[in-house]
Amino acid sequence: MISEKLIGVLASSLAACMVTTLGIYMISRRAEWSRRNSRFFVSFAAGVLLTVSLVHLVPRSLDISGRSPLFLLIGFLSLYILNHFISLFLCRKDEELLARGLIPVVGITIHSLIDGVIFAVTFQVSIFTGALAAIGMVLHEFPEGLITFVLLQRGGLKRRKAIWYAFLAAAFSTPLGALIAYPLIRTIRGETLGILLSLSAGALIYVGAAHLLPEVEDQESLSSLLTMLAGVGLGMIIILLRG
Repeated sequence: MISEKLIGVLASSLAACMVTTLGIYMISRRAEWSRRNSRFFVSFAAGVLLTVSLVHLVPRSLDISGRSPLFLLIGFLSLYILNHFISLFLCRKDEELLARGLIPVVGITIHSLIDGVIFAVTFQVSIFTGALAAIGMVLHEFPEGLITFVLLQRGGLKRRKAIWYAFLAAAFSTPLGALIAYPLIRTIRGETLGILLSLSAGALIYVGAAHLLPEVEDQESLSSLLTMLAGVGLGMIIILLRG
């Protein structure tokens, strides 16, 4: 019999895959609409992710493991270093590799695989923790689909190839990461689970603070700010109702 946690992991990762695919489809078909409205997805996702991470995931990880603060830092720095390494690697590659879109595919695939692992970890803690983390993560997949397609087209790929590579890199890799991680994580309990949750929370804080919030600030519009605050409000309401 399939457990509720596995159903949650599969449903959330497939939802993320579908939203990313929708982003890829929309940018390939309705580029202007997608660029104009993607900021609302980014802003709302930033508010939800940061609220969920700081108000729920961090305290929950502290309850489980006394070493959580260290691993929160490690989770944050790991994604920072990974993204920095990819950027440096990209700058050093010749035009032929860049034209193939190799580095964007590699970088985004790693990021999306990590998203899948985070689903597996958070649902292992509890259904509520997993569902709460999933809300912000799924929302940020739409602009990720847009960005992936644009990067691959700028790298020289034709439209059809860019669509397929973007799907494999940004969409399909999330449920793949969840399915790979779940059998390994489902047997973990106690201190180790708290450490994994801390790493996940640190990674989500990085995504919200370093990737999403700067885009909100770049917009310099009241609507983006209000959308971000709406995300904060939704996250707080769900946590308080649960509490």
